[in-house]
Amino acid sequence: MSALLQVSSIETLYFDRIYALFGVSLEVEEGGIFTVLGPNGAGKTTLLKTVAGLLKDQPKKGEIHFAGQRIDGWQPEAIARLGVVYVPEDRGLFRELTVEENLELGLWGRHDAGIAKDLAFVYEMFPILRERARQQAETLSGGEQQMLALGRAMLRRPRLLMLDEPSLGLAPRIAKSVYEALTAISKTGTTILLVEQNARLALGVAQRGAIFEAGRVVLEGNARELGDNADVREVYLGVGTTEEPAKEWRLYRKKRRW
Repeated sequence: MSALLQVSSIETLYFDRIYALFGVSLEVEEGGIFTVLGPNGAGKTTLLKTVAGLLKDQPKKGEIHFAGQRIDGWQPEAIARLGVVYVPEDRGLFRELTVEENLELGLWGRHDAGIAKDLAFVYEMFPILRERARQQAETLSGGEQQMLALGRAMLRRPRLLMLDEPSLGLAPRIAKSVYEALTAISKTGTTILLVEQNARLALGVAQRGAIFEAGRVVLEGNARELGDNADVREVYLGVGTTEEPAKEWRLYRKKRRW
């Protein structure tokens, strides 16, 4: 597979002096799922916003290519027209509107013959949305709101779907169903760039991924390699090492090998 998104040595600053990303480079293959893992403040959300053009005059350095076109410095609406759809952590719903009205906004500007088919796909993937069609978005559960956000995003027919913490605040069973939907979305040919703190869920669906810490990529590889890495297992998957305990108890922070 070829790279749909190429990020090359980008540096993103806030207030022109606070570095959020330092020389970040990665490639997202077309049709695949790429996950970005890391702690709070690592720069994961900043990466998505930079790609989407939502941070004015950013990145300060580096280049971003999408489908062979250089897009850094473009206005967000121009990037969106290329098929880049960003679902933020707060899901970006119009809370006072109904489920049906939110989905209609996903169809804004579309006049093609595929609308009915796309709506049927969304309702098949998330049947609860059909049941809640006349219900205000703010009255939905967290999981239902995430499903609505995903459904609305899919109605834009994205080439690249960027998701920020889709499992945040969801019960494990609901989070699992959301991730099953991501697998189904990927099978339609949609490329997914996924930011997540739940490493176990993310690595379960992704083909490749990267670990961010303090605005840098500290580790990158395929999902299996990341899942087998001792430091990733201990820090992000909660799987301890098999080393014998020390004779004397000590409090220390293990030095990671990246």
